[in-house]
Amino acid sequence: MVRFAIDPMLKKGEGSQFVEVGDVNEFNEQPRAITFKVHRKDGWYEPKEGETLTAWIRKSPNGEILALSPICKHLGCTVMWNGNPQFKDEYFCPCHFGRYDKDGVNIPGTPPPAPLDTYETKVENGKLYLGKIKPRSGV
Repeated sequence: MVRFAIDPMLKKGEGSQFVEVGDVNEFNEQPRAITFKVHRKDGWYEPKEGETLTAWIRKSPNGEILALSPICKHLGCTVMWNGNPQFKDEYFCPCHFGRYDKDGVNIPGTPPPAPLDTYETKVENGKLYLGKIKPRSGV
């Protein structure tokens, strides 16, 4: 009986396939917040409309895509690009003044202990797709 109650909580969410988030040409060097929905079952919980996620996406001049999770690695608040006028061209977390550079790497001397996580990315037929979040512990 205990396994019946606990088993779903121990399983990772299902259905974490890639999701189209737009035309790859819509992105450039300026990070852009994109919201998208994923449908996955986590234990017994599966919202009908899907779970809304956000990614900060930018494309380098050589065409490389970087899709960052907006979740601060300090205490889980949400970071914003250029979120504080005092710190230009950085991701900023207002909770405890966490800061990250344009690649999502934590700036020394600020609270976050690690870089922002990234999403798996792929480009097919000119469309950008995001997959699972890949944790980063150091860069």
